[in-house]
Amino acid sequence: MVVFAGQGDGRRSMELLWRTGVAARTAPGPKPGLSVARIVSAAIEVADADGMAALSMRAVGDRLGRTAMALYTYVPGKSELIDLMYDHVLGELRDDHDLSSGWRPAMVELARELGEFHLRHPWLLQVSYARPVLGPGEFRMQQVLLRVLLATGLPAARVRRIFGALLHVVRGSVQIAAESRQAARETGRSEEDWWYSRSALLGELVPDFADRYPLVASLGEGQTPPPAPSDTGSYLEREAWLSLDAGVELLLDGIETAIARQS
Repeated sequence: MVVFAGQGDGRRSMELLWRTGVAARTAPGPKPGLSVARIVSAAIEVADADGMAALSMRAVGDRLGRTAMALYTYVPGKSELIDLMYDHVLGELRDDHDLSSGWRPAMVELARELGEFHLRHPWLLQVSYARPVLGPGEFRMQQVLLRVLLATGLPAARVRRIFGALLHVVRGSVQIAAESRQAARETGRSEEDWWYSRSALLGELVPDFADRYPLVASLGEGQTPPPAPSDTGSYLEREAWLSLDAGVELLLDGIETAIARQS
């Protein structure tokens, strides 16, 4: 499921993102108990708990104890709400990564934080970069990354490409961890239970697997089997973090090579 931001009323969405233009509430009556901020917070809670597929104006209204119609006074619709949610959570990212020891440890720290951030809000992995929301949170996120990346001393044109590469490494690595959690929730079957049952069948039905696929089998040499269900964290989650660390390390090695060439 891919979600594209910026699909609602452009002017209204931008006014809400930047808190400018006409006041949110225009209907007559007593002072409202709702606000754009409350609605956005409730929507994020819905998406964090149940995924983007569960997000609707009705679901957000239920969480707030209101009808869906009560929300439309503040937010025109779900499309604009997604813009606001996306932009709001980006404000969680720290902007004070320590550069005193150089750009490399700061970038490792930043990459890890980005991974944890996306696992706190896994629905973000479904929001495409193809349609930016152009809100304050999005631009602040860019500032956070560029503060670290520009410390490499590389020209802005090269940093722009590294910016995209870093985000792709992080998102691509943690995607499998987020989907593993989702699969367990939606199927009612843990990752370990699924893995052990299927791997046992593979060994039974294809006893010559290593002979038929020697290169694939070689990847498992020296590897421990998937952890028991009592262990902390799932196998795929730990693999996701290992992939993230490996991908970031290779990216940083490439950056150092680029710096050396520039010098």
